[in-house]
Order: sequence, then C-alpha cells, then structure tokens
Amino acid sequence: MNREDNIREFKRGFKNGIPIALGYLAVSFALGILAAESGMSATQAGVTSFLVLASAGQYAGFTLVGAGGTYLAMAGVIFVANMRYMLMSTSLSQRLYPEMPFFHRLFMAWGITDEIFGVSISSPGRINPRFTYGAMAIAIPGWTVGTILGVIVGNVLPQDLVTALSIGLYGMFIAIIIPPAKKNKVVLGLVIISMLASWVFSRMPGLGNLSEGNRTIILTIIIAGIAAFLFPVHEIDTTSGRADQEEAPSQNGGAS
Repeated sequence: MNREDNIREFKRGFKNGIPIALGYLAVSFALGILAAESGMSATQAGVTSFLVLASAGQYAGFTLVGAGGTYLAMAGVIFVANMRYMLMSTSLSQRLYPEMPFFHRLFMAWGITDEIFGVSISSPGRINPRFTYGAMAIAIPGWTVGTILGVIVGNVLPQDLVTALSIGLYGMFIAIIIPPAKKNKVVLGLVIISMLASWVFSRMPGLGNLSEGNRTIILTIIIAGIAAFLFPVHEIDTTSGRADQEEAPSQNGGAS
C-alpha cells in the first residue's frame, strides 16, 4: 500500500481503538489498586502494564508479587494465563500479506489483546499492520495510564465503583463481536455455541477446576477447528479485499 493508504488505515485503527482505550482506563484501575496492595510503585505498575498488556496475566503476576512468589512461578503462571494469545496471533497471521516483513509481525504480536485482536480480525480483506498500530497507539496508553491512576488514586474510590467500572470491558468486547454476528449467521451460531460451551465447561467436574485461560484455549481449539472444517474460508483477493472461488486451507485459522 502507498503512504496515503497507510495513513488512512492508521486513522481508522485509531478510531476503532478509542472505545477500547476508554474501557481499558476503567478496567486497569482495578489492576492498579492490586499493584499498590502488592507493594508496587506507580512506575513499576505502569511499566508492567505497558509491556505485558494482559489483565489475567497481570492479575496473577501482581498477586504473586504480593505473596513473594519466585520468578519461575510467575513466569509459569503468566505463560499459562496468556496462552490464548498464541491462538489469536496464529489466526491473525492468516490474514496478513505473505510478504509482510518479520518486524511488522513481531510488533503486531506484542500488541495483541482480546479487543485489539477483535477489531483487527473483523477488518475486511488482508490486514494492513497500520490499522492494528492505530488501535494500539490509543489502547495501550489507555491501559498503562489507567494502571498508574489506579495505583495513585484508586484506593480512595469506593470498591463498588471500581467493580462497576470493570464491567465496561465486557460490554466493549460484546460490542466488537455483535456487528459481524449480525452479518453472518455462522458467526452468530459460533458465538452462541461458544458462550454455552464455556458455561457448561465451568460446571463440569474436572474441567471446572481449570483456569479460565486454559478453558478458553481448549474451547477455542475445539470450536475453531470444527468451524474451520465445516465452513472453510476462501482465499482473499489482496487487490479487492474479496474472497475468490478457490478454497485455501491455510486460511482456516481466520475462521476463528
């Protein structure tokens, strides 16, 4: 793409990232409070949020910091909590231009969160990395600043208010998946099946004891695998952004 296209995609991604940043400000507030309770300074918590970009992973990490856990224990817990991002990155890679340089892939992989992945994978056609960069440019500072503010002033807020603010992230993620679900009955069916399966898994003996991250990974592999087999994605025309008539097995990852 030329320079004008890159600028347009960056602006589009930035616009899509604004509601994500607002949600992150609220949710990371609670993480900031936990970081303060664990003995971390605003700078330490802010740097952690900027580098890790994961609510579940950071929650586990901050909890271990407060408990005096070892580096090895922290690495293991955060690795398991964040394994779902491997699946997201794999899926997203199927939508990139084959000739895209490695440094673009590396930087995009670092910035992947549930919500940034959601808006990126929902973008039609091949993904210009500038779109994802635009979303990252506003969302990541929102996550970082929210954590810092949580450390500084979060403890003076009522707990009920902090809990209410945290709900905003779930509403924002629902807003990401609703538009494609309304346009595609297959996507709508998969969303409903995923929700029901997640509830069933949480109530099943044995599986209910697994962490939320591990249950998400298992369900993603099973449901995405079945969907990719039953509803294969056609090869994307990089010039028009539309699918042609030839099926491409390598695109199956994008079906998730």
